[in-house]
Amino acid sequence: MLRDLLRLENRPEGLTEVAYRWCSVIFENRERLQDWEGLLLLCLEIGFRHLDPEHQSINATLTHLDQHRGLVNIVFKSQGGEAIADLLCAWTLETEYSKPAYTLLGLCAEHLVGLHNTVPFSPRLRRLVIYSIAFVGYEEFKRVGVEGFVGLLDYLHVEVEDISVGYDWARFLFDTIQSFEGIQHLSHWHWELLVELLVSLPSDRQLEITYDPWTTISLTEAQEWGKLECWIGIVWMSCPPGADGVAEEILDRAMVLLFRERPGALPKLEQWMERWSQQHGNVIPDAFQRLCRQAYEGVPSATGRPGGFLSCSPKLCSDPHEVYSVSFQTDI
Repeated sequence: MLRDLLRLENRPEGLTEVAYRWCSVIFENRERLQDWEGLLLLCLEIGFRHLDPEHQSINATLTHLDQHRGLVNIVFKSQGGEAIADLLCAWTLETEYSKPAYTLLGLCAEHLVGLHNTVPFSPRLRRLVIYSIAFVGYEEFKRVGVEGFVGLLDYLHVEVEDISVGYDWARFLFDTIQSFEGIQHLSHWHWELLVELLVSLPSDRQLEITYDPWTTISLTEAQEWGKLECWIGIVWMSCPPGADGVAEEILDRAMVLLFRERPGALPKLEQWMERWSQQHGNVIPDAFQRLCRQAYEGVPSATGRPGGFLSCSPKLCSDPHEVYSVSFQTDI
């Protein structure tokens, strides 16, 4: 009977709700059923193979139960790419009466990080993994290992066009790059992806974040000029330092060093800010424009003092939660 349901060309929306309920019943009664794992995979296929959670909402209620937690090991153990996509579809689908299963998606983190090494990615699986990542969140991936997670991101090579939940992905990437592990391991590609997301986000979905000078100091100290270029764009678009004089001076001097070490950063930042301003109707901050003018005019320091290298205490660079300190050495 279940296999006959797969032949339905236009499956009623209620079938998705029923098939998902069958999954919980099958798992609860697994000891009395033959091939219960196969039945679970079949029910997921019936309920979700035909759906696209990114662009589709259905008139159904998906009730996520404790029994559904058991689907994770069964589905990922099967190493079936489409079955994994079915599960991700079930847990990211937003219906008229239910939200995505954020807690259950967190259980997938440890299986997703190395998935590209064991399972061929179809276009559908790739799309659903990208869609799911932002819902899982950085903290869950950090718990299972950042390096493996970064390997997955590098494999996916995500572009703006691949992302339908721009705000959630922007928040996810921002949380990642603000971490010590993210600064170390996340490739320049993803820092630039965050810039492009901030430029393209709708005006009513702007990211509200707080500027942390620790990231500026860490990137400057490590001479990660490409990442620093992106970070400075992110800061000016989302979290200018405002009235914090020390934080503003750290950012100013980082920009001076960046423009000296990477001259192409100046026109690139100006282009990003101009696009951001046009997209959102925002005024480019005066402080940013001042620094750019000074760079073109060859002023040695944004503050009028001699130029200097940023340096942070070793304790700061190993722990982002410590209070930052900064000193300047006038050796340029």
